[in-house]
Amino acid sequence: VYKDLANRDKGAAKPLKEKLDELKRSKGQEAVAAEWAAKAGAPLSKEPLASLKVQVAERVKTIEDLQHRAQVQREAAVLLAQRTEVLSLKPWRDAETALESLRADVDHWQAQAGEITQDANWASVDAKFPPLLDASRGQLLAVWEAFQGALAMAQKASDDAAAPLPAVPVWADELRAARGQTLPAGEQPGRAPKAKIDPAVLKEMRAKSTAAVQEALARLEREVGEGHGKSTPKVAAELRQALKENIRNIDSKLEAAAHAALTSAGELEGWQRWRADQIREELVVKAEALVAKPMGGRKQQDALRAMREQWKTSDQGGTPNHALWKRFDDACNEAHKVVEAWLEKTKEQAEEVKAQRRVLIDEVLAWAESNKGNTDWKHQIRSLNGFVEKWREAGHLGEKAFAEIQPQWKAAMDVADAPLTAARNDSLARRRAMIEEAQVLGAEPQLRIDAVKSLQQRWQQEAQGVPVERKQEQKLWDAFRKPIDDAFQRKTLEREKAAAALGEFDRMVLEASKAVEAATASGDAQRIHAAAKALEAVVRGQVPVPAPAASTPAPVPAVSSADVASEPSGEPGEASTPSVEAALAE
Repeated sequence: VYKDLANRDKGAAKPLKEKLDELKRSKGQEAVAAEWAAKAGAPLSKEPLASLKVQVAERVKTIEDLQHRAQVQREAAVLLAQRTEVLSLKPWRDAETALESLRADVDHWQAQAGEITQDANWASVDAKFPPLLDASRGQLLAVWEAFQGALAMAQKASDDAAAPLPAVPVWADELRAARGQTLPAGEQPGRAPKAKIDPAVLKEMRAKSTAAVQEALARLEREVGEGHGKSTPKVAAELRQALKENIRNIDSKLEAAAHAALTSAGELEGWQRWRADQIREELVVKAEALVAKPMGGRKQQDALRAMREQWKTSDQGGTPNHALWKRFDDACNEAHKVVEAWLEKTKEQAEEVKAQRRVLIDEVLAWAESNKGNTDWKHQIRSLNGFVEKWREAGHLGEKAFAEIQPQWKAAMDVADAPLTAARNDSLARRRAMIEEAQVLGAEPQLRIDAVKSLQQRWQQEAQGVPVERKQEQKLWDAFRKPIDDAFQRKTLEREKAAAALGEFDRMVLEASKAVEAATASGDAQRIHAAAKALEAVVRGQVPVPAPAASTPAPVPAVSSADVASEPSGEPGEASTPSVEAALAE
């Protein structure tokens, strides 16, 4: 991500680069601490290695601070050089007015740079920082000395008309105009071989130059209006370059607007420095408040990290303030002690949780060893679910520690669950075989009730013996029951069709038979005798004799018989009688 972002926007990639460097430094510190621990053969939390660890950490922190300050000094040198360049585009009187302020800033920069190089730890910083800081010092001093010399020449030329003019074009033109002079004939730039330019080409050149300057001017005005102090120097440099390349092809109004925008950009840079100091003072107050009234461990850690990031951002927008940085760093270090205590406590809790989880893993393995031949699958399911519940309630672990111990837990559970998984697979195979058997039974033209009952009993025994997941078991049961239900439904439809196909005579016989069955179930001899006579009369095609009234009302057979008698007998042919009599005999 950093490489891709650096190619597009180096300014946006800079915070990411700083974060990557910070992570590398933290890993380096851990590596150094681990190396010292290995050499000493004792934990760093005990004396005398604890004090050595603190000293090493402080030394590394001091070196990192020096490197950061060196980077800030380089940026400050660039800003000072840009201020000098902006002043060289203004009237020399304005530059003379700002001379003392600029001299104070340059002296302050040199003092801070000297303080950095004289630090005892400067020799331990990364080898790339000393030459970078020296190059920034040399470049700034060269620009500053040239600016001072040109301004001194301008002052002398203002007092003495015979004095030479400074090398700054804007100032030289201003002094020449004050003297009432024009450019000497030998200095007229390129007018002797003046070539004729096509008006259309000249118009196009002026349009392109005006568009380029206006575009750069619009970007600078937008950055100044939005207060983007970090990107303003770059945009201002682009406008100065556009002016340098197209100054001859733009009008005076656009040139004046460009100079005014460059002046505003210089004022914004000064405001950014003032605002940066305000932000730093607020951060110092917040850090000292954390020392007086600390928050929780995690909140305090996040707050300190956010404040340090804000400090880095303020260093990018203004000149560094070492005094405020010292106060801020001391307060943050003091407040970080709460975070260190919280981290130590969290580490101890994590070790306890890890130990509990290891004990649980050993318990699962021991249980698996002791229950190898056990076929009480319900008991095994309850035990495994209990282990899973204990694992969930074992306490919180960090992502890294949990990722280390999770595979061990899964391996132990796989060992413990292997017999149950094998039994379930065998049970599923048997159930699928019974489903196929049910499909075969359901497809037979004559449904065998005894075979269906036997198959259902086997299914119930299998379900009680080896439990499976509820959804899977329900799905298998539906697949098993469907062909049998379809067969019973088909048989019911056949019965209904057969009943609908019966004649009127057969219906009367059936109703009389049902009356006999009802009388037999009641145990009343008179009702049985009357119902039997009625059935016999219906079978022989005779008018049935009404059944005598019983002590208990029995309207059903009497009514059935009456109904059968009142209706025509249909086709009582002799061929029907033997079959009905045979049914009665049975």
